[in-house]
Amino acid sequence: MSTAPAPQAPTVSSLTGVPFTKGHGTGNDFLLLLDPEAALDLRADAVAAVCDRHRGVGADGLIRAVRSGQLPEGRELLAGAPEAEWFMDYRNADGSVSEMCGNGVRVFVHFLISKGLVSLDDGATVSVATRAGVKVVSRSADGYSVDMGPWEFIHPGEAAARAVDSTVEAAGLGVPRPGLSVSMGNPHTVVALAGLDELAAPPLIKVPKVEPVPPHGTNVEFVVPAEPLVEDGVGRLTMRVHERGVGETFSCGTGACAAAVATRYWAGPESPSHWAVSVPGGVLGVVFHIGADGREHVDLSGPAVLVAEGTLLGA
Repeated sequence: MSTAPAPQAPTVSSLTGVPFTKGHGTGNDFLLLLDPEAALDLRADAVAAVCDRHRGVGADGLIRAVRSGQLPEGRELLAGAPEAEWFMDYRNADGSVSEMCGNGVRVFVHFLISKGLVSLDDGATVSVATRAGVKVVSRSADGYSVDMGPWEFIHPGEAAARAVDSTVEAAGLGVPRPGLSVSMGNPHTVVALAGLDELAAPPLIKVPKVEPVPPHGTNVEFVVPAEPLVEDGVGRLTMRVHERGVGETFSCGTGACAAAVATRYWAGPESPSHWAVSVPGGVLGVVFHIGADGREHVDLSGPAVLVAEGTLLGA
């Protein structure tokens, strides 16, 4: 007598009927879905549809909360960090998969707390699994702080030799500008501009052209260091960003970290460890410190806000 195969957990072929929460960190906004058992079929076209600002709810990206053990990437991280129960499955607004989002991980933790899935008392931390590794989040004076891990140059030889490793072309800037490519678990190319008037020039609807482009594409940050650069021991800069698969956003957490990394590198060894990065959606804090692994890590701090809940009617 043959034995019937065990029934498989049902999957959802679209996002119709799925509850969602909308949140943002300094204007970088996300749709958050709770899917502990990874039952949802996150097709790229469905994600793009709900993130569309004219035909959908509208967001810079979509974040799915999944138990880490339900995804191969999560199970791999659990082997070394069993406390990282929840995996932040992040998708860009075009539906493409992304490694990590610094604003998103703060909003993600705030979402988990709002659902009663984690608690985070003052002084406590929570570990979150992401495609860029495990991130440790704590409460901060302005919301949440996350250890983004170590930074590194994407083209280390060129960067060390010349403090730049690429050229960036963007409409409104006239000529290609030198850039420095930094990995924060995801790729960034940082370009310094002369002033705020120049910072306002590029229409970042168009994708800036980077040569050589990092293997998985890159986010591009245009920055203007403050004058004076340092006040009361804090370095200050203003930034705009074009994100892969999204376009211009009000904020980018990993981009703010990369912008501080590049500006601090250009400014020299006496540069401060504390930075305030102004973005169109607010101000983010960036702090450099030496991690337990002996490498220089970057902490990112800023607010996380939940603004709405609803149910998706079609995707």
